[in-house]
Amino acid sequence: MLHHMNPFSSESKPSEEPLYNIGLVSRMTGIPVATLRVWERRYGFPDSTRTPGGHRLCSEKEVLRLRWVKARVDEGMQTGQAIRALQHLEREGRFPDAPFASLSQPPAPPVDPSFPVFRERLAEVLMAHDTQQADRLLGQLLSLYSIEDLVLEVVGPALDAIGQAWHDGAISIATEHLASNFLRQHLLMWMSTGPIPFAGVAPTILACAPEEWHEGSLLMLGVLLRRLRWPVAYLGQSVPLSDLGALARQIRAPAVVLVAMTEVPARALAEWPQHLPETIQGNKLIVGFGGMAFNHKPELRELIPGVFLGETLREGAQKLDHLLRATVHPSV
Repeated sequence: MLHHMNPFSSESKPSEEPLYNIGLVSRMTGIPVATLRVWERRYGFPDSTRTPGGHRLCSEKEVLRLRWVKARVDEGMQTGQAIRALQHLEREGRFPDAPFASLSQPPAPPVDPSFPVFRERLAEVLMAHDTQQADRLLGQLLSLYSIEDLVLEVVGPALDAIGQAWHDGAISIATEHLASNFLRQHLLMWMSTGPIPFAGVAPTILACAPEEWHEGSLLMLGVLLRRLRWPVAYLGQSVPLSDLGALARQIRAPAVVLVAMTEVPARALAEWPQHLPETIQGNKLIVGFGGMAFNHKPELRELIPGVFLGETLREGAQKLDHLLRATVHPSV
């Protein structure tokens, strides 16, 4: 079970980087957009930043402040009183416990009913070779949803649909490559433009097993980890275990994640301790593994030393976040 963490503790403080547009802030807090605008005019709250185009952006910290004020208003307090109470607590350095809903907490149901429509549309336009329309669609979705939701609920299923269409003979290899590489490029971009990573923390290595060429899940995991502020060293497809061990030592990686989607690469992972013998001798390096091969054949999990990260990307990101926090104790 994951430990519940107060984001205002010394271990994890909320980011002040402006990331969330007003529509997404409304969804995250349950406060209507019109109400947010009234509060900003009347009380100067929340403390938002404006883009060159004039759009409001709020940080993780402001989302937490809004949630706390809304909770007090729901209890019967006047809005102005709630904001003044919040400011009084902040002046005394006693921000209330109001956890931010990140991937380190259980997912919050229900799933938006629009997601199936968006994922089908994204796969459809990509298989029709219309990358400009796909770009516009992703841009629209980013104005409505978090990158985490977009990756887990739209991009991942769209990748699966594209792969299945190729498997069924409905599209050519060229079309599959065009569509998959379009999404791959976006995932790499989101991985490289995530929140400022934790200071003084070496990157976690992400690699596909030897002879494993399916990297979609690994890319998505990289995006999710970066959203949680963990730096990553993304190696991608078919990485020799000997090279992996050498790199882990050179960069002093706190963790190595290995992914296998099919059985033969999954079985090859049983040999990783030969290339990282110090791990077996008590080193703190975390070695985690996962992928569809271990979901389809759970018995394979028993063959691989290390930590099975779970059957879903969300579970894998949660488990890694918990293990890394327990091992490296990140600072802001």
